[in-house]
Amino acid sequence: MGVRDTLEKIESMVAGAKNVPFTGRIMINDNDLVHYVEELRRDLPKELEKAEVIMKQRDEIIADAQREAERIRKRAREYATQITDENEIVVQAKEKAKVILQQTQQRENEIIARTQANATQLQDDADAYANQVFDQLIAHVSSTFQGVQQAEGGLQQALSVLQQAKAQMSQQRPKQAAAPQQPEGQAPAEPQE
Repeated sequence: MGVRDTLEKIESMVAGAKNVPFTGRIMINDNDLVHYVEELRRDLPKELEKAEVIMKQRDEIIADAQREAERIRKRAREYATQITDENEIVVQAKEKAKVILQQTQQRENEIIARTQANATQLQDDADAYANQVFDQLIAHVSSTFQGVQQAEGGLQQALSVLQQAKAQMSQQRPKQAAAPQQPEGQAPAEPQE
């Protein structure tokens, strides 16, 4: 399961949590929450590894482009070196070699520019994705933490209400025990002299 799926499950758990009566708070199953946090701990490094792979691919693309440019340049130099005669064919060949070398340099510059633009885009995308994952994680953990705090406050309030009810019941019981019980329809007994 991916980080986004886990975050969506946490969000659904918070959104679908039951309200604690009279508190305005919600109740969340802490086992489920801990399970989802563990999933995030397990899946987040995988997402970061993907971003690292993208960065490595960028470096490999640049290195490949530079190797290709060097190969083309070397071939152009070799071609120019082979032609040593000063006749018309040699002059034409040198001119052609010069054009090829210029085209090669231009192509090299274009390849490097495109590669750097692609690498920058990949880096920006990886950074944006990592930031988005962290923002979502922070938002969901913060929201979940608030939900847990609300649930804790609601439980404390419910405990207080139960304790007050018990205290009232305990106070009423001695009063009822002190009052004598009379059967219905009988007058209270007269004290005898």
